[in-house]
Amino acid sequence: MAAVAATVCAVALVAVVLLATSAGGSSGSYEVRAIFDDAGNLTSGENVKIDGVNVGTVGSVTPTPQAKAAVVLKITTPGFQDFREDASCTVRPQALIGEKFVDCLPTQPRVEGTPLPPPLKTIPAGQEGAGQVLLPVTNTHSPVDPDLLGDITRLPEAQRLTILLNEFGAGLAGRGSDLNVVIRRANPALQQLEAVFAILAKENKVLTDLAVEGDRALAPIAADRGQVVGFIKASKTVAQATANQRGALAQNLADFPAFLEQLGPAMERLGRFAEQTTPTLEDLGIAAPGINKLFKSTAPFSKSFEGFLSAVGKNAKKTASALKAVEPLLGLAKGLGKNAKPFASNFSGLLTNLKSTGGLERLLDFIYLGAGSVNGYDALGHFLRAEIVASAGCIGYAIVTNPSCSTGKFIGGKTAGTTATAAGSSSTSLVMQRTLAVLKGMTPAEATAKYPGSVTAGATGAGALSTASGAAPTAQPVGGAASGTTYYSPSSESSEASGMLLNYLLGD
Repeated sequence: MAAVAATVCAVALVAVVLLATSAGGSSGSYEVRAIFDDAGNLTSGENVKIDGVNVGTVGSVTPTPQAKAAVVLKITTPGFQDFREDASCTVRPQALIGEKFVDCLPTQPRVEGTPLPPPLKTIPAGQEGAGQVLLPVTNTHSPVDPDLLGDITRLPEAQRLTILLNEFGAGLAGRGSDLNVVIRRANPALQQLEAVFAILAKENKVLTDLAVEGDRALAPIAADRGQVVGFIKASKTVAQATANQRGALAQNLADFPAFLEQLGPAMERLGRFAEQTTPTLEDLGIAAPGINKLFKSTAPFSKSFEGFLSAVGKNAKKTASALKAVEPLLGLAKGLGKNAKPFASNFSGLLTNLKSTGGLERLLDFIYLGAGSVNGYDALGHFLRAEIVASAGCIGYAIVTNPSCSTGKFIGGKTAGTTATAAGSSSTSLVMQRTLAVLKGMTPAEATAKYPGSVTAGATGAGALSTASGAAPTAQPVGGAASGTTYYSPSSESSEASGMLLNYLLGD
């Protein structure tokens, strides 16, 4: 039996240690020394509650030199071990048999973000309750129990109360202020009501303005009371419809936190967008007067434009018949476009080919060189390389050959029965004979030697030749290599006449 008892004691000791450790350790409890005006029927071991939840127990109840009751509250729940200067505690009845408990509030409710009051001060060493935090009597309440109020109506409690009042009347006569304070602390509702009145007294001007402005705001509502009644009735209908959709509303409320989570990043992006658009909006504000002026000026323009549109409408009415008459041509134009498509494709290919192979440039070179072949240019000016000599009767177009025109020759021939003059035959024949000789393979020197003589400038114009050395200036090329024409510069060994003749043949 002794062994069993020892085992049970050991298990009990271990359980006590574990419970003490889980509660914060044997020395980790948070003790509050609360001073009450009266702590009757409050004993050690009673519960300490916060919002109906047990957070600790009453450690001890002892009197103080000031005729108060010092109650030590041992708060064992870690989450409530932080009493502030605005904390409060009240002794309340827990059962009909007279048990009490202490109902506490570590700090008063406040708006989120408001800083917390300082924590309760710790009693210094050397004083009673050293190490405990002190809750002064101004923050505690000792209300009178309802059963005591009921007892004073019965004997002998009524007589005893009379005796007490008679005996203590003299003593309380000189301590009216202290009695007033005790009575106020005995009823927390009176204390809170006094605090409310104090706040209202500080805000009396605001309340006065509120009453005046409220009367002013309610005056229109009173004048339109019918609409207010209609609004209330409509609110009833809305409330009924809302009640019918309470399931959907409940789902909306359930989804609201997720919506807020997504709304946060969206608002951040919106904030960044606002920061980026601020310069643009500032510039737009600067440009606003000009924009306003533009809109004001647009009105007269719009009015003038109405006249233009009216004129366009009238013209449209007049041209409608003409456009309708053109409608048959659209079919013909469509057929023409369809039939012209092969030609257009071929023509497009031709132009593309000309562009890619340089055919257009070669065509222009041909025209330029062809013009240059019959229109030469030398140091003296332009001259014709081709010459057609014919009578006026042999120029016109005829179906039957005219025998009198068949004997026309470019060189030394007779035209219309007329023999060329000596001067004209000599000048023209010499130049042409030398030219034909060169074309048949002779060199310019051989052609000049075979057909000696000279041509004066007055006989042949700008194209005159001279065999005398130094009689004519040296021909200068015109244009350059980019024009596609080959130029010839006579060498010092050849005669000037032969060089000019070769330039004449090559187009220089």
